[in-house]
Amino acid sequence: MSNSLEALKATGTIIVTDTGEFESIAKYKPQDATTNPSLILAASKKEAYAALVESAINAAKNTPGAQTKREKAEAALDYLLVEFGSKILEIVPGRVSTEVDARLSFDKEATIAKALKIIDLYEKKGISKDRVLIKIASTWEGIQAARELEAKHGIHVNLTLLFSFVQAVAAAEAHATLISPFVGRILDWYKKATGKTYESHEDPGVHSVKNIFNYYKKHGYKTIVMGASFRNTGEIEELAGVDFLTVSPALLEQLYNSTEPVPKKLDAATAKAASGLEKVSYIDNEPAFRFNLNDDQMSTEKLSEGIRKFSEDTVVLLEALETRF
Repeated sequence: MSNSLEALKATGTIIVTDTGEFESIAKYKPQDATTNPSLILAASKKEAYAALVESAINAAKNTPGAQTKREKAEAALDYLLVEFGSKILEIVPGRVSTEVDARLSFDKEATIAKALKIIDLYEKKGISKDRVLIKIASTWEGIQAARELEAKHGIHVNLTLLFSFVQAVAAAEAHATLISPFVGRILDWYKKATGKTYESHEDPGVHSVKNIFNYYKKHGYKTIVMGASFRNTGEIEELAGVDFLTVSPALLEQLYNSTEPVPKKLDAATAKAASGLEKVSYIDNEPAFRFNLNDDQMSTEKLSEGIRKFSEDTVVLLEALETRF
């Protein structure tokens, strides 16, 4: 293999890039790309993306029902997300993940309505819904919204901000197309809580994803496991063989410039034949889901923190857009 990135791809893992900046995508030849409010906020501040912001502003000016500056800004945000996603789809051959407003994370019906709006905007640009993953936070309400979007509307969902086994089980039962367990943020929590330094092979975020992957393959779930939020290439290499990995340009660059071998660590057939991993269910048992999620301090804290951060960045972006009207 020419480099560690190619070696990683050779294990069967699909590489996805995690960025809102187009020039960072093509070099690494990813299958898909993911974005989030924080990435879009950072990209929108750069002069190179001014034309996309301007396009979203102009489209919002003619949006029916948008009368106040805030209403126009809300419309512009939807257009901006789709503008970025559309440009990304000119580069990647697969799909782009576009996030529903994190402020809707505890409102099932509003989440569904926003997802339908985003898909409608993509389709008006000639982009099929099959090339879009709607990103939704893995709250109870978010998972139920994903369930309905997949079953009733044929819309593919990426359940994000996933930190626990209980979230993963419910997501698979909801037939979500894909989940994004956050490896690095789990590591962050454990390092802070214990004061310990973890080697990659003992990284709690890595172990969480391995457990979810093995459980899914053992019980025949089709939901794709896409490890996300990495702190170092060691975490990535420990998950070689997992379905998908979404990786920042900085870590992709490290893999691209490395010639170290990347052996396969996860295997679906091995997981299928493994003993243990008893099947459990949460999708129709809200009290059990909430209790078990609440009982996991790390997952509860990181889910809450992630929603707050994405919501804050959404508000900052909205306020910037509002000044344009």
